[in-house]
Amino acid sequence: MTTSTVPLIQPRRARGRAFFDALHGYVFIGPQLLGFFAFVLGPLVAVFVFSFQDRDLLTGAVAFVGLKNYRAIVVDPLFYKVLSNSLVFTAGLVLLNVTLALTLALLLSGNFRGVTIFRTVFFASVVTSAVAWAIVWRFILQGEQGVLNQFLGIVGINGPNWLREPRWAMVSVIVARVLKNVGLNMTIYLAALKSIPHEYGEAARVDGASGWQVLRSITLPLLASTTLFVAIITVNGALQVFDHILLMTAGGPENATSVLVYYIYRQAFQFFQIGYASALAVLLFFVALGLTMGQWFLRGRSAEA
Repeated sequence: MTTSTVPLIQPRRARGRAFFDALHGYVFIGPQLLGFFAFVLGPLVAVFVFSFQDRDLLTGAVAFVGLKNYRAIVVDPLFYKVLSNSLVFTAGLVLLNVTLALTLALLLSGNFRGVTIFRTVFFASVVTSAVAWAIVWRFILQGEQGVLNQFLGIVGINGPNWLREPRWAMVSVIVARVLKNVGLNMTIYLAALKSIPHEYGEAARVDGASGWQVLRSITLPLLASTTLFVAIITVNGALQVFDHILLMTAGGPENATSVLVYYIYRQAFQFFQIGYASALAVLLFFVALGLTMGQWFLRGRSAEA
């Protein structure tokens, strides 16, 4: 082999090695890609297609109807109540969850005795089955036989039937859901608090700042990105809540807790109107997208300010 052929062989070998390295990478990510296309992208595209069709799950009849399903949404009086319930549920859940998670994280960010036990207790509900959690809370919030009302009766308070009165049902479901998942957001805030250098707070205290001033002017601004992340995942989770609604109230009383996801379920699997349910699902997708983009916009404006 002459020396002139060596430079040609080496790049050829390098290209072959790079090809096999890339091939190994695609082999490893192949199952994930197949799962994404089969269970995420495929159903998402199908929902958009179904929203322009009249599909009857019982008869299997399929017909292209264009925007008929979307026009039906506009004239559906129950839809506006369901949409209002979804927004109220999301706003209440996000506000209460984020506030409680941040408060717990601030209280449990120290190294006092037993702090690990308290963190474990508050996080335990996150790994508890959502079905079991909803069933337990349904029994707790019953009328006179409920644990909560029996406790209130001891102190002379006549509690309402929490899940059967329209003005209390939504509050009850929100509180039960918050207590179920607040431990996750608390853990995220704890990790963010641990990443804040202690020197900032110590320097502020040396300059005479109080604990509240340190929290307001240093800690909370440094947690802004974490709060945005927590708010986004909480909003998306709130818009997809189904199990608690189904098991605790079944959308009642008087549709007071019927949210958009539960309404989609009823249209698809109780009334068998797949096309109309798909149109509602598309609308839910854009509502979630709009709320997420709105949060990013507000975050950008607050960062500029």
